[in-house]
Amino acid sequence: MLKSIEINNFKSFKNKTKIDLEKTNYQMLSSTNVTNHLLKGIMFVGANASGKSNSILTVKFLLDCLFGKQHMNMLSYVCMFSNEPTMELKYTFEIDNEEIQYCISFQRINNMISEKLILSGNTILNREGKYAQVEIKDKSQHEDVPDNVLFLRDVYFSTKFRGNEILQKWFDFLSNSIYLDLYRKTLLPYRDIDLSVKNYMENGGEQKINDFFDKYNFEQCIEYDKDSAGPTVSVHADEKMIYFKRKGIEDPIPYSYESTGNRNLIHLLPSFFSCIENSGLLLLDEFSSGFHNDLEELLIRYFMQNATNSQMLFVSHSTNLLSNSLLRPDQIYSVDFDNNGSHLKRFSSEKPREAQNLEKMYLSGIFNGVPRYENNA
Repeated sequence: MLKSIEINNFKSFKNKTKIDLEKTNYQMLSSTNVTNHLLKGIMFVGANASGKSNSILTVKFLLDCLFGKQHMNMLSYVCMFSNEPTMELKYTFEIDNEEIQYCISFQRINNMISEKLILSGNTILNREGKYAQVEIKDKSQHEDVPDNVLFLRDVYFSTKFRGNEILQKWFDFLSNSIYLDLYRKTLLPYRDIDLSVKNYMENGGEQKINDFFDKYNFEQCIEYDKDSAGPTVSVHADEKMIYFKRKGIEDPIPYSYESTGNRNLIHLLPSFFSCIENSGLLLLDEFSSGFHNDLEELLIRYFMQNATNSQMLFVSHSTNLLSNSLLRPDQIYSVDFDNNGSHLKRFSSEKPREAQNLEKMYLSGIFNGVPRYENNA
């Protein structure tokens, strides 16, 4: 699982900052929201254009570099309003109680990439520009590493980390990760799996979604077929499609006619279930798109209760989620932006008590990250 990310000169993060997923001393929700000492999720809240999406982009950047089909333009990730020449990212993971640190730095002046992979205090990979040393099973040296890719990616695809079970499990965890932007309908699974709605339905996902609807009293179900019929309406299509049926009405409503919230929910659930079942990172941007507050709360609670070794990092504007009954104070970060770029503040840094109302404290400005607009009407 992901333990922390340290960021410097990345996108809107001009200065050094840290995203920490280690639990603090709070006891609330320990049985559901924590695995060992690591948190199952982090929420980012703040004003528009403060850097919330960039917070989860730090993880997406790593996944795109390691598993993406195209070479990354690292220069586009360097903070554009900083004079510092070097972008740095340090990721710390914990797999089977073993700590993995992976550091990336990129110097924009000469486009030089540096990498270091450390497993339980031992350096496994060390790369400076075109030169790299690797020691997994045997020690090897490389003197012509390509400029525009991470060498760790080449090492993995050429060796699959044979002989090192911890590194294999680490890459399994990473490859099980999924990025989803609910506003733009962007879906990126990082292993060879098709989580599109159509493919999910073709492989029996209809029943799993209906079971979810039944369990939580959604008062609706879906059908996936060419034809669907109700008491007053019958629909025929040339190919299979999704129909919604509301209890008490039972007439089919085509997917394209449904609300944004229902379409987004069907778009989300395959990734949601897959990440819970397979242990990985679920990155959700614009989580609030079209969802009622109660639905957002249900989805977060479901993830925390059912995930074991998976983690959910998400962005939302819904302040009702700032509740000690749903998330611990150490699971929430506010994001602010000023002349020095984006800043994070962990709610737990203010040491709120369990009985205090986190939403009211946030809106009053205690945790920062609140826009202050002037009403001149």
